[in-house]
Amino acid sequence: MDPVPRPLRVQVRDDHTLVVAGVSAMLHPFRDRVEVVGPGEEPVDVVLVDTFAALQPAGAAERRCGTTTKVVAYSWNLDPVLVEQALAEGAAGYLSKALEPEVLVGCLEDIVAGRTVVSPAPGAHDRWGTRAGGPDGWPGRSEGLSERESEVLALVVRGLRNEQIARRLFLSINSVKTYIRSAYRKVGATTRAEAIVWGYRHGFEPQVSPRVAAELSRRSGPPAPPRRPRARH
Repeated sequence: MDPVPRPLRVQVRDDHTLVVAGVSAMLHPFRDRVEVVGPGEEPVDVVLVDTFAALQPAGAAERRCGTTTKVVAYSWNLDPVLVEQALAEGAAGYLSKALEPEVLVGCLEDIVAGRTVVSPAPGAHDRWGTRAGGPDGWPGRSEGLSERESEVLALVVRGLRNEQIARRLFLSINSVKTYIRSAYRKVGATTRAEAIVWGYRHGFEPQVSPRVAAELSRRSGPPAPPRRPRARH
């Protein structure tokens, strides 16, 4: 009888402890396949490194962890230049933080098996649901949206509820509501439907069919002119 393989041991390196805790909680349902370990715990199969964190390059991290450890960039920023740089520095993969937990686990298993995994594929959509590398840096920037507001609004456009957005971005529900209010104010939306339509018209791509998007756009179009009162005879 073949022995049961042990779970992959994954270490998360991020400047924000809340992110580390969030990833651990996200992967906990898959603990039979993946185990998140803390600093100094050996052995380590995969190290997830946020490219935004002030950490050493992937190659240096791999040398410190040992030659068998796979170092993987784990980030919201899917700029092709950063992807190429990470792979050139020795990263075994480049994964998006927008991946669903089960997909992330599968990617990690593929990487440990020796495959290089890059998410998303060239030309795919970035964390805002738009084409990566746009001239504005992120959707809505020219309208005054901060990067975080754009990030939250993108998930609103894609149909996520506030609680889901909070879990996805490791934010409190109150923080999510604050970002939504400020984003709505900047784009002139007063309802979720209006925000979705605004996002659809400004580069965000909702996870709805074109027919539904068109219907939302029709409903939220310019208001009809006021009806003139009938003349009394």
